[in-house]
Amino acid sequence: MMFWSDPINFIGAWLHSVFSGWGMSAGPAGTLVAFLGILILIVFALVLDIMLVWVERKVVARFQDRLGPNRIGPFGLIQPFADIIKLIIKEDITPEGADKVVYNIAPVLAATAVILLWAILPIAGTITAVDLNVALLFLVAAGSLGTLAIIMAGWASNNKYALLGAFRMVANMVSYEVPMVVTLLIPAIITGTMSVKGITEFQSGVWLVVLSPLAAVIFTISAIAELGRAPFDLVEAESELTAGFNVEYSGMKFGWFYASELLHSYTFGGFISVLFFGGWQVPFLMADGFHFGSALVALPGIVVTLLQAVSFLVKAMIGYWVIMWVKYSMPRVRIDHMLAFNWKFLTPLSLAVLIVTALMDKLLASTNFYVLGMFLSNVVLAWITIEILRGVGRRQRKAEETALQPAMDAAHH
Repeated sequence: MMFWSDPINFIGAWLHSVFSGWGMSAGPAGTLVAFLGILILIVFALVLDIMLVWVERKVVARFQDRLGPNRIGPFGLIQPFADIIKLIIKEDITPEGADKVVYNIAPVLAATAVILLWAILPIAGTITAVDLNVALLFLVAAGSLGTLAIIMAGWASNNKYALLGAFRMVANMVSYEVPMVVTLLIPAIITGTMSVKGITEFQSGVWLVVLSPLAAVIFTISAIAELGRAPFDLVEAESELTAGFNVEYSGMKFGWFYASELLHSYTFGGFISVLFFGGWQVPFLMADGFHFGSALVALPGIVVTLLQAVSFLVKAMIGYWVIMWVKYSMPRVRIDHMLAFNWKFLTPLSLAVLIVTALMDKLLASTNFYVLGMFLSNVVLAWITIEILRGVGRRQRKAEETALQPAMDAAHH
């Protein structure tokens, strides 16, 4: 194995041989190498999270016609580290009557739920922590830990506002998990695998957003709701619930919740890129270099791996930027409207997309019109959906006008 062709596995094999040379047997040496790999992945995710604080504050500043952090370090890049120091030295307060064990575990569990998702994210062709054949199920299971952390934080705080905020947040997350899980089945049907790495490799020819654009839109909306970001951020409806489930948290405990939200947003940006936009795939780039027809521009394996990692991180950042764009551009939705939007519109639409995708996948699998047929089926379904919505809107307006007519007639007389 050459370092330049497969650097990650080369380093892993080298560390394994070093530990074996120190007298370790194969089992403990392999475990220690795996532990170091996990530690490096966690450190990378946390360092990325620190930079996301700066990105978030800069983006929201531009949306609100401000400058954002610009005092500490060049372009304000050192500001997140000042924020961390501030949170560390703040007083750590535990409310009287709180369940201290559950209260203290909740923020750690929230961060753990996000970091666990990075275990299945393929950063490059040769950089994947775990290639699970049921990775999509793992995505749903790990996400449920975040739901558990929120209800634990709200209940253990011994605060009615925190408990109400947790209830509303969990109702939001559980509701929007339904269309998300349904849309997760669509890449599995098209690619024939539930492995995230396998789904990424399938998109070397055509991205799944072309085959099922509606699924990509539904997944993105469900992800924003799952994150509890605007317009679905009822957990932070300050005029009603102060800060929601984390109102009693201070210092780094609050910092863990905040950091988890930012990293979770970027992580979902990564899953959007992996499931629908090719992940680490770069046009014309293969394992040995760029292929332009019969011409080959050969590249070392480490350069290919670096280009793939940059491709994934950039696509994930674009997904994260879209999530921020929605958050800072749209007003908060009322909770009954939010749940009605999910159960009356998004969930039926996701089921319709799933049924159409399954039927078209079987009908067009052996034809030359697979890509065009899958895309057009989504266009037709979108047109039908818009027409149904227009009809519903007309009926609602007519009913409102009919109800107001007696009052209008009385005013004229």
